[in-house]
Amino acid sequence: MPLRKPRLFLADRGYDGDAVHQSLLLVGISPVIPPKSNRKERIPCDLRAYKDRNRIERMFNKVKQFRRIATRYNKTKRSFAAFLNLAAARIWLRDFVNRT
Repeated sequence: MPLRKPRLFLADRGYDGDAVHQSLLLVGISPVIPPKSNRKERIPCDLRAYKDRNRIERMFNKVKQFRRIATRYNKTKRSFAAFLNLAAARIWLRDFVNRT
């Protein structure tokens, strides 16, 4: 199955540079990067889409709480993916039980 080209590039202020913006726009990807405070030319940023970056970061932090994933104890792709599924299920169950 071919991978689709991303529509957005979500990044923090560290990637706010003209070269990064130009290279992304040339390949058809919209940069969603808030401008640095010292930027002379303000570039608009879709802050609604930028909120997704925080959600994604928090998800990765939850998954990395499982030391086995963070240190990559599982050496094969199959066993790593299986443990990743188990960790995701455990996170989901914890949230599911707390909501009911």
